[in-house]
Amino acid sequence: MSMPLATDAVPVPTRRFLGEILVDSGLLTREQLDDALLKQRVSGKRLGTLLVELGAVDERDLATALGEHFGVAVIDLRRRASTPEAVQLLPESSARSLLALPLRLMDGTLEVAVADPNDGILEELRGLTGMPVALLVASATDIRRAIDRGYRALAGVDRHVDAFQATIATQSSAASTTAADESAPVVQVVTMVLTQAARDRASDVHIDPMDGMTRVRFRIDGVLHDVLTLPGAMGHAVVSRLKVLAGMNIVERRRAQDGQFTIELEGRHLDVRAASTGTVGGEKVVLRLLDKSAAAFRLSELGMPEDTYRVYSAMVRAPFGMVICAGPTGSGKTTSLYATMGELNGTEINVMTIEDPVEYLVPSINQIQINEQAGVTFASGLRAILRQDPDVVLVGEIRDAETARIAVQAALTGHFVMSSLHATDSASALLRFLDMDIEAYVVGSAVSGVVSQRLLRRICDQCRRPYAPPTEELDYFLAAGGVLPVGGFWHGEGCVFCAQTGYQDRIGVYELLRMTPAMRALIATSPTHDQVRALATDEGTRTLQDEAVLAVSAGITTIAEIIRGIYVL
Repeated sequence: MSMPLATDAVPVPTRRFLGEILVDSGLLTREQLDDALLKQRVSGKRLGTLLVELGAVDERDLATALGEHFGVAVIDLRRRASTPEAVQLLPESSARSLLALPLRLMDGTLEVAVADPNDGILEELRGLTGMPVALLVASATDIRRAIDRGYRALAGVDRHVDAFQATIATQSSAASTTAADESAPVVQVVTMVLTQAARDRASDVHIDPMDGMTRVRFRIDGVLHDVLTLPGAMGHAVVSRLKVLAGMNIVERRRAQDGQFTIELEGRHLDVRAASTGTVGGEKVVLRLLDKSAAAFRLSELGMPEDTYRVYSAMVRAPFGMVICAGPTGSGKTTSLYATMGELNGTEINVMTIEDPVEYLVPSINQIQINEQAGVTFASGLRAILRQDPDVVLVGEIRDAETARIAVQAALTGHFVMSSLHATDSASALLRFLDMDIEAYVVGSAVSGVVSQRLLRRICDQCRRPYAPPTEELDYFLAAGGVLPVGGFWHGEGCVFCAQTGYQDRIGVYELLRMTPAMRALIATSPTHDQVRALATDEGTRTLQDEAVLAVSAGITTIAEIIRGIYVL
């Protein structure tokens, strides 16, 4: 039988102590409770908060116990979304400070999920909303996530679009709204789009001009999602505003341009890299949102299997040589390089980088920004770095033969060099050097190894369930060398927290090729891709597909996701 909701009209029942409820339910031992009560006297924190911090109780178990303690129902916010009408009744700032999420209006009463359903919060919510309130209890983390989902930064965008259309009569006046007036509708819309993108963990924002309208899409966990449609004139003004922020030429609409800016949103600074290009429908802009926390990853946190990590870790600690990180755009190469660089960084060595652009500033590392107008290219910058007595050199990307040649020469002359390269796998990366007319014996001597990678979406932890994959997926899995997992296959059913996708966040899969004596001998014969790949697998390299299949067997991702991200004919 479910608990009643705590409302203004329902008297508070006689309550059992929270600690006793947890002990009686077997979630806590008497010794743990006594220890927590002693620490509570010192810290002054609420008992439930302290127990979660100590790791003694899970947040959802605590919510169940609080429900029994206060005599209110427990709600699973993974299955229950807020209604827009309810969310409008409580300001977002109050929702976040009180950890309270309005859910729905029912017979004139507002149902609100809270983390701590005490008497004080009931009175405060009644005063803020001006109406009867019924409390339900949920875990604090679930409420924070649901607030991010329920309070959409784009909720009021229509009002700004209407204001924009009401104040413009010509295309030229539309462009004038890109000025620095923070109250201008275009400025507000740009801020709302970026705020929502940050909340949704988007890596990229696409502003796509189309016939009479502009489509806004977010790339979340590697997949694009439609978010917003703007009128054509509004879309042009949004593009102009973004170009002003990024320091681009707003008059030039045909030539591709790049820029960068930093904006403060909800108390944190967001670095944004902008790229524009002319299309048949108009000017398209893509924004790359840079998360500074990605630069703080350690090498051991990249998600490599233990044996791959050991080999890679030893490889990058060599005093000289070259390690290449290969993969397509958006595969996590930069994150891997920064994590590796952070592992090697220390007061006893000189680490220098040449990048375009410098995405993350790392303390105590000397980073050089490409500036072609000033004559600073990868090739010229790399030459300058070699005169600065470097121990470790990071080349952001090898794009041409000149940069490749200088990089391998640096590796041959006593420096350790890291770089990224666009290639489908590790064997393709090696062959690209040969395509750049770098001599085979030089490649064999300079390159220590190549790590190729992809990012696959993780199954959402909130809605993961066992399932039976379709026949075609199962056939692919078995043909790829997969073994039926003992516990069966898992997938995400879709919930509020993962926007019904069944996935949340991503994991890297890695293919590590070592430059062994046999591989050096093969490279000298101008081999084919299949020959390089065959030798690598014979010497113990697990391919991207092999690693992805292991991730499916471990219940981390799904067969459908590896078909999408690493399909190999």
